[in-house]
Amino acid sequence: MSVLSVRELSGRTLSHRFGETPNAERRFVLTLDNTAPTVAEAASAVGIFHGAPHPEYPFMTMVDAQITEGSPSPFHAEITYRYEVLEPDERDPNPLARPDIWSFSTSGAAIPALFYYDGDTAKPLVNSANDYFEGLMTDEAECRATIAGNRPVFPLATAVAVTNTVNSDAYLGASAHQWKCIGISGQQQTEVVNDVEVNYWSVNIELAYRQSGWKLQLPDVGYNYLDGGQKKRAYVLDEDGERVACANPVALNNDGSLKAAGVIPDILERRVNREVAFEGFFGTPSWL
Repeated sequence: MSVLSVRELSGRTLSHRFGETPNAERRFVLTLDNTAPTVAEAASAVGIFHGAPHPEYPFMTMVDAQITEGSPSPFHAEITYRYEVLEPDERDPNPLARPDIWSFSTSGAAIPALFYYDGDTAKPLVNSANDYFEGLMTDEAECRATIAGNRPVFPLATAVAVTNTVNSDAYLGASAHQWKCIGISGQQQTEVVNDVEVNYWSVNIELAYRQSGWKLQLPDVGYNYLDGGQKKRAYVLDEDGERVACANPVALNNDGSLKAAGVIPDILERRVNREVAFEGFFGTPSWL
């Protein structure tokens, strides 16, 4: 052991600028034999390691240690500890023990325009002949949630299993099929904590919420219809009362038959994404 004794120097410092977080310093002098200490030996002798709280200000965490050999003499070393205020999810020195960080943002997303509001009542957005407008789009608010966390290995199997899936049951206050997993990305990281090298993956998971959900909404219309189990071409009557192949899709009943002329088409909802239980894969924020 190269450290013979430890003594804290007087003159602790604390700096706190208005509107900013404070920082503090503590200094110790180590009396040495003729062998220079390693960082681990010095930290062990003083008993202060990364992540340790300040003795007077427990909300401050030790984030930096600097050793200067030969100060104030060749048989001494000075170690300076710097303390800062960290977010609760940053205080654990082990990156794999830190909780996930959630962030949210909203933006607009284009969806088919199938309804309009008459006051507070949603009504079908159709023309005077009760036909939907083809290709008409509108915007809907979309909320994106990003989960940033550390993992010992990249969760490749999970990424393949859940990307492009929707929630199978209630999640984050939303009903089934309103959240979708957009994707999972990761990057290798390395930290050295108290002389121990920690290798891990910094992983980001992106989820997207839509109020109308992620099912396709399709007007139940077509150029063909079913009559007695046979598919026939949809038709309209010309001015002479003759049947003419319809140039536009017509409304259908649930059994594939033609709706009466002028009846508003039904809206079919079709889910094309697999569903999984999101809470089991992603968890929830600690404040929920």
